[in-house]
Amino acid sequence: MTITLDIVPLISIAAGAAILIKPRLLNYIVAGYLIAVGVIDLFNLSI
Repeated sequence: MTITLDIVPLISIAAGAAILIKPRLLNYIVAGYLIAVGVIDLFNLSI
């Protein structure tokens, strides 16, 4: 049995939790999420 774990859903869960905890950081969290997802897709990274 093989278990694969994608990193993008984990990043989005962490970003959502951070927005719930600190709503004032919304712009920074969204920008960081978009940059992280872009880098992951650009280099085809997956864990």
